[in-house]
Amino acid sequence: MKGKKIGIIFLILLIIILVGGYFGIQQAKKKQEETTTVEEYTPQEEITEEQERQTIVSLYFPTKETNELNPEARLIDIKEIINNPYEKLVHLLIEGPKNDKNKKIMPENTKLNKSYLEGDCVVLDFSADIVSSNEKDNMIKSIVNTLTELTEVNRVKILVDGNENSEFKEIYTREK
Repeated sequence: MKGKKIGIIFLILLIIILVGGYFGIQQAKKKQEETTTVEEYTPQEEITEEQERQTIVSLYFPTKETNELNPEARLIDIKEIINNPYEKLVHLLIEGPKNDKNKKIMPENTKLNKSYLEGDCVVLDFSADIVSSNEKDNMIKSIVNTLTELTEVNRVKILVDGNENSEFKEIYTREK
Protein backbone atom coordinates (compact mmCIF):
# COMPACT_ATOMS: atom_id res chain seq x y z
CA MET A 1 0.00 0.00 0.00
CA LYS A 2 2.83 2.32 0.80
CA GLY A 3 4.25 1.65 -2.68
CA LYS A 4 0.86 2.48 -4.23
CA LYS A 5 0.73 5.86 -2.41
CA ILE A 6 4.27 6.72 -3.54
CA GLY A 7 3.37 5.75 -7.13
CA ILE A 8 0.22 7.92 -7.08
CA ILE A 9 2.13 10.89 -5.61
CA PHE A 10 4.85 10.38 -8.21
CA LEU A 11 2.23 10.22 -11.01
CA ILE A 12 0.53 13.42 -9.75
CA LEU A 13 3.86 15.26 -9.56
CA LEU A 14 4.74 14.08 -13.07
CA ILE A 15 1.39 15.35 -14.43
CA ILE A 16 1.87 18.71 -12.66
CA ILE A 17 5.40 19.05 -14.10
CA LEU A 18 4.23 18.15 -17.63
CA VAL A 19 1.25 20.53 -17.55
CA GLY A 20 3.39 23.32 -16.03
CA GLY A 21 6.10 22.75 -18.64
CA TYR A 22 3.55 22.89 -21.47
CA PHE A 23 2.12 26.21 -20.28
CA GLY A 24 5.62 27.54 -19.61
CA ILE A 25 6.68 26.75 -23.19
CA GLN A 26 3.51 28.39 -24.56
CA GLN A 27 4.19 31.53 -22.51
CA ALA A 28 7.83 31.66 -23.71
CA LYS A 29 6.73 31.35 -27.37
CA LYS A 30 4.22 34.15 -26.88
CA LYS A 31 6.89 36.46 -25.39
CA GLN A 32 9.31 35.65 -28.21
CA GLU A 33 6.68 36.54 -30.84
CA GLU A 34 6.04 39.85 -29.09
CA THR A 35 9.74 40.78 -29.05
CA THR A 36 10.44 39.79 -32.67
CA THR A 37 7.60 41.81 -34.15
CA VAL A 38 9.08 44.05 -36.85
CA GLU A 39 7.96 47.64 -36.71
CA GLU A 40 8.08 49.83 -39.79
CA TYR A 41 10.61 52.68 -39.62
CA THR A 42 9.11 56.08 -40.17
CA PRO A 43 11.67 58.82 -40.88
CA GLN A 44 11.31 62.02 -38.91
CA GLU A 45 11.60 64.04 -42.09
CA GLU A 46 10.70 63.21 -45.66
CA ILE A 47 13.54 63.33 -48.19
CA THR A 48 12.96 66.14 -50.62
CA GLU A 49 13.38 65.82 -54.36
CA GLU A 50 16.37 68.15 -54.16
CA GLN A 51 18.07 65.90 -51.59
CA GLU A 52 17.51 62.86 -53.82
CA ARG A 53 19.38 64.59 -56.65
CA GLN A 54 22.51 65.32 -54.64
CA THR A 55 25.73 63.36 -54.62
CA ILE A 56 29.06 63.65 -52.84
CA VAL A 57 32.26 64.21 -54.81
CA SER A 58 35.84 64.26 -53.54
CA LEU A 59 38.12 67.12 -54.51
CA TYR A 60 41.81 66.97 -53.62
CA PHE A 61 43.63 70.02 -52.26
CA PRO A 62 47.02 70.32 -50.52
CA THR A 63 46.97 71.16 -46.83
CA LYS A 64 48.49 74.44 -45.69
CA GLU A 65 50.60 72.71 -43.03
CA THR A 66 52.05 69.63 -44.72
CA ASN A 67 51.32 70.34 -48.40
CA GLU A 68 49.99 66.77 -48.71
CA LEU A 69 46.82 66.18 -50.72
CA ASN A 70 43.70 65.99 -48.64
CA PRO A 71 40.26 64.93 -49.96
CA GLU A 72 37.49 67.45 -49.44
CA ALA A 73 33.93 66.18 -49.83
CA ARG A 74 31.39 68.38 -51.62
CA LEU A 75 27.67 67.84 -51.93
CA ILE A 76 26.53 68.84 -55.41
CA ASP A 77 23.43 68.47 -57.53
CA ILE A 78 23.64 65.56 -59.96
CA LYS A 79 22.20 67.78 -62.71
CA GLU A 80 25.39 69.88 -62.53
CA ILE A 81 27.69 66.95 -63.35
CA ILE A 82 25.51 64.76 -65.54
CA ASN A 83 26.53 66.23 -68.92
CA ASN A 84 30.21 67.00 -68.37
CA PRO A 85 31.44 65.89 -64.94
CA TYR A 86 35.10 66.62 -65.81
CA GLU A 87 34.39 70.28 -66.47
CA LYS A 88 32.38 70.67 -63.26
CA LEU A 89 35.02 68.99 -61.09
CA VAL A 90 37.83 71.09 -62.59
CA HIS A 91 35.78 74.28 -62.06
CA LEU A 92 35.37 73.29 -58.41
CA LEU A 93 39.16 72.84 -58.16
CA ILE A 94 39.71 76.25 -59.77
CA GLU A 95 37.32 77.85 -57.23
CA GLY A 96 39.42 76.40 -54.42
CA PRO A 97 38.74 74.65 -51.12
CA LYS A 98 36.01 75.43 -48.62
CA ASN A 99 38.06 73.96 -45.75
CA ASP A 100 40.39 76.57 -44.19
CA LYS A 101 43.08 73.93 -43.61
CA ASN A 102 43.46 73.37 -47.36
CA LYS A 103 44.89 75.77 -49.90
CA LYS A 104 43.99 76.68 -53.45
CA ILE A 105 46.20 74.91 -55.96
CA MET A 106 45.14 76.35 -59.34
CA PRO A 107 46.72 79.67 -60.43
CA GLU A 108 44.54 82.79 -60.52
CA ASN A 109 42.63 83.45 -63.77
CA THR A 110 43.08 79.85 -64.94
CA LYS A 111 40.25 78.83 -67.23
CA LEU A 112 39.24 75.46 -68.59
CA ASN A 113 38.71 75.92 -72.33
CA LYS A 114 37.48 72.41 -73.02
CA SER A 115 37.33 68.91 -71.54
CA TYR A 116 36.49 65.57 -73.13
CA LEU A 117 37.01 61.85 -72.68
CA GLU A 118 39.12 59.76 -75.07
CA GLY A 119 38.81 56.13 -73.99
CA ASP A 120 39.74 56.16 -70.31
CA CYS A 121 41.73 59.42 -70.59
CA VAL A 122 40.27 62.86 -69.83
CA VAL A 123 41.79 65.60 -71.97
CA LEU A 124 41.77 69.02 -70.31
CA ASP A 125 42.52 72.14 -72.33
CA PHE A 126 43.46 75.01 -70.00
CA SER A 127 44.27 78.66 -70.65
CA ALA A 128 47.96 79.64 -70.59
CA ASP A 129 47.54 80.85 -66.98
CA ILE A 130 47.97 77.27 -65.76
CA VAL A 131 51.66 77.36 -66.68
CA SER A 132 52.28 79.98 -63.96
CA SER A 133 51.72 77.41 -61.18
CA ASN A 134 54.45 77.32 -58.53
CA GLU A 135 53.33 73.88 -57.41
CA LYS A 136 52.94 72.05 -60.71
CA ASP A 137 53.34 68.54 -59.24
CA ASN A 138 50.74 69.03 -56.53
CA MET A 139 48.39 70.69 -58.98
CA ILE A 140 48.64 67.73 -61.36
CA LYS A 141 48.11 65.26 -58.50
CA SER A 142 45.11 67.28 -57.35
CA ILE A 143 43.53 67.19 -60.82
CA VAL A 144 44.35 63.51 -61.43
CA ASN A 145 43.15 62.30 -58.00
CA THR A 146 39.92 64.25 -58.32
CA LEU A 147 39.08 63.06 -61.84
CA THR A 148 40.11 59.43 -61.33
CA GLU A 149 37.45 59.18 -58.62
CA LEU A 150 35.12 58.78 -61.61
CA THR A 151 34.96 55.12 -62.66
CA GLU A 152 35.47 55.77 -66.36
CA VAL A 153 38.67 57.82 -65.85
CA ASN A 154 42.12 56.28 -65.40
CA ARG A 155 44.38 58.90 -67.02
CA VAL A 156 44.54 62.67 -67.56
CA LYS A 157 46.18 64.66 -70.36
CA ILE A 158 46.68 68.43 -70.02
CA LEU A 159 46.80 70.81 -72.98
CA VAL A 160 47.50 74.54 -72.91
CA ASP A 161 45.38 76.63 -75.30
CA GLY A 162 44.67 73.52 -77.41
CA ASN A 163 48.30 72.42 -77.78
CA GLU A 164 50.69 70.13 -75.99
CA ASN A 165 53.05 72.04 -73.74
CA SER A 166 56.55 71.19 -72.53
CA GLU A 167 55.35 71.72 -68.93
CA PHE A 168 52.68 69.01 -69.30
CA LYS A 169 54.11 66.40 -71.68
CA GLU A 170 52.93 63.27 -69.94
CA ILE A 171 49.63 61.48 -69.67
CA TYR A 172 49.14 61.36 -65.91
CA THR A 173 47.80 58.46 -63.84
CA ARG A 174 46.93 58.27 -60.19
CA GLU A 175 49.85 57.36 -57.94
CA LYS A 176 49.21 54.44 -55.63
